[in-house]
Formats: sequence, C-alpha cells, structure tokens
Amino acid sequence: MLVDSLFLLKFQSPGPILFELGPISLRWYGFLIASAVLIGVILSQKLATYRRVDPELIGDLVIWLVIGAIPAARIYYVLFEWQNYAQHPQDIIAIWQGGIAIHGAIIGGAIAGLIFAKTHRQSFWQLTDIIAPSLILGQAIGRWGNFFNSEAFGTPTDLPWKLYIPPNNRPLQYINFDYFHPTFLYESIWNILVFMLLISLFFWGIKHSNKLKVGTISFVYLIAYSCGRVWIEGFRTDSLMFGYLRVAQLVSLGAIAFGIFGLIWLYGLKKSLPDVYKPTDI
Repeated sequence: MLVDSLFLLKFQSPGPILFELGPISLRWYGFLIASAVLIGVILSQKLATYRRVDPELIGDLVIWLVIGAIPAARIYYVLFEWQNYAQHPQDIIAIWQGGIAIHGAIIGGAIAGLIFAKTHRQSFWQLTDIIAPSLILGQAIGRWGNFFNSEAFGTPTDLPWKLYIPPNNRPLQYINFDYFHPTFLYESIWNILVFMLLISLFFWGIKHSNKLKVGTISFVYLIAYSCGRVWIEGFRTDSLMFGYLRVAQLVSLGAIAFGIFGLIWLYGLKKSLPDVYKPTDI
C-alpha cells in the first residue's frame, strides 16, 4: 500500500535554484558539482594513504584536475552543440545552466593528470587508481544536477518511476508527452554500483598487494562505467550526435576496448604499463 502511494506522487524537479538571497542565487547544479569535488578530495586523500602516496599531493592534483576537466567538459559539449551556440555565443560560458560532458571532463582531466604526474615525479596510473573511485562517486552525485535542471532525460515512458518534465524542457517531437525515463537516475545508480565495485577491488588489492597491478582499477573503471553508459545513452533524447551516431556510445565503446586491452596487457602479456614516472616502490 505504501509503495502504491509513493508511485502516485509526481516525480519531478523542484527547480534549478537551491536558494536565493537578493540578486544572489545558488543553483543545485553548481552545489552538487562542488560537493562531488569536496567528497572526492576527502576520499582520494584517504585512499592515497593505502597506496603510500602523500595525501597533500592528491589535494594539489585535484586542483589540476578541476582546471583541466571543467573547461574541457564545456568545450566538448559546445563543439557538438555548436549549431545552438553559434546564434548565442554569450551562452558558451553559462556553465551554471548545465551543458557539460563527462567524456570531455575525463579527457581534460587525463591530460592535466599526465602533466601533473610528470612534473611531480609520480606514476600516472598510480594516481588514476586512487582517483577512479572518487571520480565515479562524483559522477553519481553530479548526475542529480540534471534532475534539478530537468535535462538529460530519456524517451517517454509510463513506468512507475517515470519523471515529469515541464513543457518548456521537452523536445518538440515529445511536446505532448508528460513523463520520461529518468536516465539521470539510471546512471546515478549504475555509478554507485561501479563505485562499490572499485572500492572493493581497491581494498582487495591492498590485502593482496602482489596480485593487483597498478592501472587495474583505472581500466575496470573505464569498462564498467562505459558499459552502463552505452546502455543508458540509448534512452536519451538529447545525446550529442556525430551524424546519425551517438557520440557518448562511440566514445564509451572505445573506452571499453581500451580498458580490455589494458587488462590484457597487464595480466595476459604480464607487462607493466608505459608511464611518465616509475618509482621503484610500486
């Protein structure tokens, strides 16, 4: 009876604004991203101690990652949505309204991470293994920003967990439909499951230090997250497109292939990964 009553409630966003104070407003989107970064720093610094990496170094790394990831995420999104921004270029910097792509963030963060590892004489793969659980947890939190912005939803549905989307946020072809797949929720749940997998693998590796090779967690992240993204992206109505192909699915398939190749390299060929720096104690 309680379950039936809950399903009668309308599942919809209360709006993008967390609170307003005069001309100042705080948006849920920005608040959730900031929260994800803060939680990620705390968790990564804790995990760093288990890998004999200075936690303060991780704090510095996160600054580099944010500087590399957020602009790259926005640029990536704008490039694939240029037909919309060409008419309103002033909106390019309006990141608080939403419109960042996680694959762009990963690319930008990876580049920043490589530079950081090189300049600070650290193993890149060691750092990504430490960051990966925090990254996927941050993605799970950040996806709720899409909920509050009433964006990144799926096709129409009548499932009990259907999400109500206001008319002004609906694609024109679905303007007469009220309820849609909450793809943000699907991905958030999937990411939490991936986080549980990665954190379990991390501590299993600490207990069996001779069995888990550096880079393993990074490759498992790429494979596990991307498998969910390929599936969930198929529901989306606002996918970034390259011709008739969904960009996120193409990139995710590439990430899965790269992750599988990495694991084969480590455990099939039994080779260590190319790295910008290889300390002797790894």
